[in-house]
Amino acid sequence: MNDLIEKLTPYNLFNYLLPGTVFSYLASSFTDYTFIQSDLFVAFFAYYLTGMVISRVGSLIIEPFLKKYGFIKFAPYSDFVRCSKIDDKLNVLSEANNTYRTITTLFISLGALKVVELILARFSAPEWLPPLALCIFLFGLFLMAYRKQTSYIKKRIESTDPQS
Repeated sequence: MNDLIEKLTPYNLFNYLLPGTVFSYLASSFTDYTFIQSDLFVAFFAYYLTGMVISRVGSLIIEPFLKKYGFIKFAPYSDFVRCSKIDDKLNVLSEANNTYRTITTLFISLGALKVVELILARFSAPEWLPPLALCIFLFGLFLMAYRKQTSYIKKRIESTDPQS
């Protein structure tokens, strides 16, 4: 377990593990759902995955929403790639930026979880429906995350390819 923790990058720690742990703690306090894990090994992976989901929601839902309504504006990705080769701090700033987006999404997710809890309490849904809906949502979320990451890789290759 110590080897695993030592291999965590600061990005993984601040964008996945920390938000997943905080979300699990606050959700267990704020809702009737229990996310706290007693087994440290299981907790590590559960909180990491929870944080990864929160981060992807931020990247695929919250960020585009904020861009669409002009709250944030990005420079073209090719400019980011070019400038990151010159300015080492740009990658650090980008990681911090992603952390802020993930923490913002954490609190939005807590509110959404509470709304879902209230809706499920108000309307009787079959017991199998919430887990199925969650699996479908997660499948779609990670499918879109895979597409977005593939697009970034392709753009990065194209921006560094001397023949393009």
